[in-house]
Amino acid sequence: DNYFGHEIYLLPGQMIPEHCHLGTDAAGPKMEAWQVRHGAKSARHGEWVKAPAVHFLNHVKKQLGELHIIAEDLGTITPDVHDVIRRFGLPGMRVLLFAFGDGSPDNPYLPHNHARNCVVYTGTHDNNTVRGWFEHEARSSEKKMLVEYLGRKVNAENVHWELIRLAMMSVADTVIIPMQDILGLGADARMNRPATIQGNWKWRLAPGVLRGAVARKLAELTVIYGRA
Repeated sequence: DNYFGHEIYLLPGQMIPEHCHLGTDAAGPKMEAWQVRHGAKSARHGEWVKAPAVHFLNHVKKQLGELHIIAEDLGTITPDVHDVIRRFGLPGMRVLLFAFGDGSPDNPYLPHNHARNCVVYTGTHDNNTVRGWFEHEARSSEKKMLVEYLGRKVNAENVHWELIRLAMMSVADTVIIPMQDILGLGADARMNRPATIQGNWKWRLAPGVLRGAVARKLAELTVIYGRA
């Protein structure tokens, strides 16, 4: 099929774009993509172009079968985009680092508001680590709400396990925890800082680190919350 003025061919097992932005349009749900001219030195200069979301996803489903796509539904998402997500049964994202900022019990990232068909993260590659967030970014009001939500005090040494536990006990079908959070690492182990070009994607897991007490703790939580 033709999208964005180009032919797209999908083969079995072929990857599709990791992130698809679902926007709105007067004609109905649309999927938008940032289009940059071939040969451009950066992605700074481009334009938003639209393609029918339903048509595109039906084409992908026809070519590849069941859709294994996670909808990056972070931030403000309009109702018609939610309709497309529900129509195709795409799981959304629930990031725990976003759960305590507004002090509202209706915050969609709080575990008691999760749905089964979603993926819960402590944080993503674009966020600080849980410990880094707690030590350098979390406001006093966020820390206060976190303590109230948990019903116990937390500190920089154990906050990563507290959020891992919250993720595990969520009703979400899937949990994704960055390795840096499992190890309780700080801001120096952050994977990516959006809109920067220096020092990103350099952290690596050293051989033999995930063992002993850390491995046992992770295995224990995995079994307790039925995720083994």
